[in-house]
Amino acid sequence: MKRIVLTAIIPVFAAVVLFFAGCGKSKTTADSSFKVVASFYPVYIIAKNVTGGVTGVSLSNMTPPVTGCLHDYSVTTDDMKKLEGANVFLANGTGMESFMDKITGRYPSMKIAELSKGIKLIKDSGGENPHVWVSAANAAVMTRNCASVLADADPSHAKEYRANAEEYAAKLEALDTEMKTALAPYRGRKIVTFHEAFPYFAAEFGFEIAAVVEREPGTEPSAKELAETIVLVRKSGIKVLFAEPQYPSVSAKAIARETGAAVFTLDPAVTGDDDRDAYISIMRRNLIALKEAFK
Repeated sequence: MKRIVLTAIIPVFAAVVLFFAGCGKSKTTADSSFKVVASFYPVYIIAKNVTGGVTGVSLSNMTPPVTGCLHDYSVTTDDMKKLEGANVFLANGTGMESFMDKITGRYPSMKIAELSKGIKLIKDSGGENPHVWVSAANAAVMTRNCASVLADADPSHAKEYRANAEEYAAKLEALDTEMKTALAPYRGRKIVTFHEAFPYFAAEFGFEIAAVVEREPGTEPSAKELAETIVLVRKSGIKVLFAEPQYPSVSAKAIARETGAAVFTLDPAVTGDDDRDAYISIMRRNLIALKEAFK
């Protein structure tokens, strides 16, 4: 009897094993995804809007969300691990990602796209300024560029990428119009900033950047540069200075003490919440800060 029972059990057991093996295979297929990696926060937020709700697409931000701008950033082992198996790497371009040669050398088959393509670049003392996303109008261009790249690389979801992009780009263009209308009375105002992140922002709203005190994050101006800026602020009658939330405002406070100018915050949207509308929220806070500064 025992032998009969064992013989009966073996086929049943084998069938169960095959069943779950088959389920496991199906799950692997279902879990396989089109992998997209963004270089840093503003590119990530754009891609988050373009890929939102698209089945089978995974999106990650290569650099930690508190990184800020990628000036002189060195990719880490953890960063490179995020690129393993990636189908597309989305970059800002215009020299922001100075580490690109390391990525292309290690992942030659991965598609790399620069979202700033087609945007008219502003040249300054450091060459072409890469902070294109700080303009909402430019961010809309980058959004459509992102959709085009992903649609070409993953044509089965092309319509979804393009629809998402148009929806988000429309929000950005509405934001741009809203800010231009609200800031129109202040066109021609001179501002002092502490990072070269705002040329596109200033151009969009008709501001003049009278001085950039700290040309790169983490660098302190020399005593001579600080003194020259203090003289400039006094002579020009500039009443407001704009520091950034990502970086210390020591220099801004020093100039404010010597000139009586007030210090406000302008955010270049290089860090923030993991939310699709984070960029729009940041720009609206910038609008409030500017209206408060110029009233």
